[in-house]
Amino acid sequence: QVQLVESGGGLVQAGGSLRLSCAASGSILSISAMGWFRQAPGKQRELVCTITSGGRTNCADYVKGRFTISRDNAKNTVYLQMNSLKPEDTAVYYCNADVTRSYSGGYSRGNYWGQGTQVTVSS
Repeated sequence: QVQLVESGGGLVQAGGSLRLSCAASGSILSISAMGWFRQAPGKQRELVCTITSGGRTNCADYVKGRFTISRDNAKNTVYLQMNSLKPEDTAVYYCNADVTRSYSGGYSRGNYWGQGTQVTVSS
């Protein structure tokens, strides 16, 4: 199986910074796209940023210029550097990855989610 484990969430004042990490583990052959999504109370889950295996990034307009996504392919880890945080950034942040994994019968591709990490920005 494949597991995604996030870390780095917490409470920060408006204008502050946090860095989230998400490490994938398991019988992983390769990871194509990785990304971060978030879900605030009473709202739908929304895209924050994504990154391809080649390093091409895409971030939502509401975080452009403030958030940066990066990854370490050797460690199967994706990061989200969040600067100039605003109270409206408060949400549970989820890691997501498209993973090709191996098993005794061959290999399979699937989309996986982490358990989420809480980010709270106080005004």
